[in-house]
Amino acid sequence: MHTGHRRRVKDEFLANGLTGMADHRVLELLLYHAIPQGDVNPLAHRLMDHFGSLTGVFHATHEQLMEVDGVGYATAVLIRLIPAVAARYLEDSSSAGEQYFSSWQFRELLFPLFFGQRNELAYLVCMDAKSKLIVTKKLGEGIADTVQITTRKVLEMALSCNASRVVLAHNHVSGVAIWSPEDLDTTLRLKRVLLEAGIELVDHCIFANDDMVSMADSGLLRD
Repeated sequence: MHTGHRRRVKDEFLANGLTGMADHRVLELLLYHAIPQGDVNPLAHRLMDHFGSLTGVFHATHEQLMEVDGVGYATAVLIRLIPAVAARYLEDSSSAGEQYFSSWQFRELLFPLFFGQRNELAYLVCMDAKSKLIVTKKLGEGIADTVQITTRKVLEMALSCNASRVVLAHNHVSGVAIWSPEDLDTTLRLKRVLLEAGIELVDHCIFANDDMVSMADSGLLRD
């Protein structure tokens, strides 16, 4: 009975994608690949009830997932893999050579890199003189709000790819998309150092959950 049900759910996905499929069914479809036999529908409902939504399930840590009755090591790993793969896919789909001029374009480019992250990360977007994307590089990773952006590392990264323009980006896991005094001091110092090397710091974007603030749009990077 369960084999036939699994086949029907899979066929439904192949025919229509996820359109119209309830969130618990989406989760059920995913669980088939971690739990090869048996009825996973009750577990899908327990996960939804415990975390409140499909997004909540995917944002949960490995340890939090393991607290749910019926979730084993392999199941927790598979669930944690989904947002990581989605972020990698979106990252790879943004091709070099595209031109970037506005903060909303930087948001579209960078948001996948911060999606579902529980650690603070920092990235550097490197562009040529015509604002064409060269590469996006990871500057560092910390826990909570402890990532450090060093002047030397930023300068070395920018010079290594012959960038003429760069954008800094990092996230606040606290959920508040606003710069701290330390963020502003670091940004203005980097702007001066990069300018001496002939590189323009275009923006510093700060992400938190689905929100983003731009220092350039806020007028903080004007001469």
